[in-house]
Amino acid sequence: MSNAPKNSKQTAAPAAAPATNFIRNIIDADLAAGKYAQRRWSGKPGLAPQQIAGPLDAARIRTRFPPEPNGYLHFGHAKSICLNFGLARDYGGRCHLRFDDTNPEKEEKEYVDSIVDAVRWLGFSWQDEQEDNLYYASDYFDWMVAGAEYLIESGNAYVDSQSADEMRANRGTLTESGKDSPYRKRSPEENMLLFRRMQAGEFPDGAHILRARIDMASPNINLRDPAIYRIRHAEHHNTGNRWCVYPMYTFAHPIEDALENITHSICTLEFEDQRPFYDWLLERLAEGGLLQRPLPQQIEFSRLNLTYVVLSKRKLIQLVEEKHVAGWDDPRMPTIVGARRRGYTPEGFHLFAERIGVSKADSLIDYTLFEDCMREVLNASAERRVAVLDPLKLVIDNYPAGQTEECFAPNHPLKPELGKRATPFGRELWIEREDFMETPPKGYHRLYPGNMARLRYGFVVKCIGCDKDENGKVTAVHCEYLPDSKSGTPGADNYKVKGNLHWVSAAHACQAEVRLYDRLFANPAPGSGDRDFLDDLNPDSVRIITAQLEPALKNAKPEERFQFERHGYFVADPIDSRDGAPVFNRTVTLKDSWGKAGK
Repeated sequence: MSNAPKNSKQTAAPAAAPATNFIRNIIDADLAAGKYAQRRWSGKPGLAPQQIAGPLDAARIRTRFPPEPNGYLHFGHAKSICLNFGLARDYGGRCHLRFDDTNPEKEEKEYVDSIVDAVRWLGFSWQDEQEDNLYYASDYFDWMVAGAEYLIESGNAYVDSQSADEMRANRGTLTESGKDSPYRKRSPEENMLLFRRMQAGEFPDGAHILRARIDMASPNINLRDPAIYRIRHAEHHNTGNRWCVYPMYTFAHPIEDALENITHSICTLEFEDQRPFYDWLLERLAEGGLLQRPLPQQIEFSRLNLTYVVLSKRKLIQLVEEKHVAGWDDPRMPTIVGARRRGYTPEGFHLFAERIGVSKADSLIDYTLFEDCMREVLNASAERRVAVLDPLKLVIDNYPAGQTEECFAPNHPLKPELGKRATPFGRELWIEREDFMETPPKGYHRLYPGNMARLRYGFVVKCIGCDKDENGKVTAVHCEYLPDSKSGTPGADNYKVKGNLHWVSAAHACQAEVRLYDRLFANPAPGSGDRDFLDDLNPDSVRIITAQLEPALKNAKPEERFQFERHGYFVADPIDSRDGAPVFNRTVTLKDSWGKAGK
């Protein structure tokens, strides 16, 4: 049916205990009433006569995720994916992945592939042992034309020859009725002839348009004879040059749902005013025997709105095209490809979708909640490693030159079954620059002349001084170690110190590029008021440094995630990392750095 990439068999994302919401209440009531119990399914989409000949549909419900392949998916789409695929999973149903590719001028195979990858990455599948439910709207163009011609024959559609400006002027306003087109009274025969000539390519773009004949005086503007087919002389990514008329989305979408036996067509609130046309169209086609009853029902929920984020496709395109970011997969972008490169996890998206739930009321979700979900997942899953992001040399004067020994650190403090790793210890180490002060403030427990602190998993050391350059900048700190104080030995308990520092052996460290990503926008409501949203870009949204990492990180694989102790969660960049030379992206800090105290 389609030459799209097929998904191999996958394990569905693990299900959390489902939270009750208004959509689940609707589904529960429908199932209790047996609303969809007698549906037929021939194993593929089609019109009613084909479906009636098939067996009963084994799926309790059918949902769908219907992206238009004209861009990369963002966080709002991730919420929809989790909702639609999650409902099908929880109710023993099916969720279809369908590309709404009805606009040949904006759609590309690149976007098709990226959407397939995004759904797979989030842990969901449209395929199982019985069914492979990946579809294209363009596969249904023949049926859509048949539906349009039925509407013409039954007097429910006509060809309008007004210009776009004339149609716009006659449409009316929210407080003023529209005016009938002068072509509204064309006979079904004349309309059919014109529509078939449109299909034959006899007219240029914009010369005619097919409209539903409903009610130009309707208080709902969407019912004022909406356009359902337009002329477009453009090559389509899936059908080539076969067609020069293409259906409007609002006409195509209900038909796609019905042909695929969708029970619950779940969409965002901006489509609520379109539901009367959705229902009108399906009823007209079912009256003509073209569709199987019961018909799909459209259910709307509030879209995702996040602080510090823009999810407008137009604005995301502008960020990319004007090079405010490095591309669609820039880790600062709220796209799924960007999230993956940032190190966010599918499980974090699942948890976030569960926490925010679904409702009819628009709300603004604090980005901190999203980050907290990622922290919660990463805290449980990411192994620990040591990285020094702002290196300062520490010299242990009384440690034998050239000697090396091993210290042992747990791979995960919550998972002792993961064991420990050996980290080399020597005379010269790297520590964080902030871990030494010549004249510390009260309450500072790290290194300063005369103070003792523990080198984590290693020895207790006492600071005896420092070296400086000609500008007075500290270039090295000098200490002496206490040989009987090594962590894990009986002598370790003899020393009680408050400071606990992380470190890396200078002789064994892996030097690497680390990208410290932060929020792309500094304002929680980018572009609010009269401001240009670009004026709210955060100038510190990324800082690139050279860090010193423990040697175990040298062989990190692309997309391997770690907690860098004390610093946050990091991922080996899947694009720029090389064997033995990883590049790390900061996913999220260990705690919110945008709280009341400021950044």
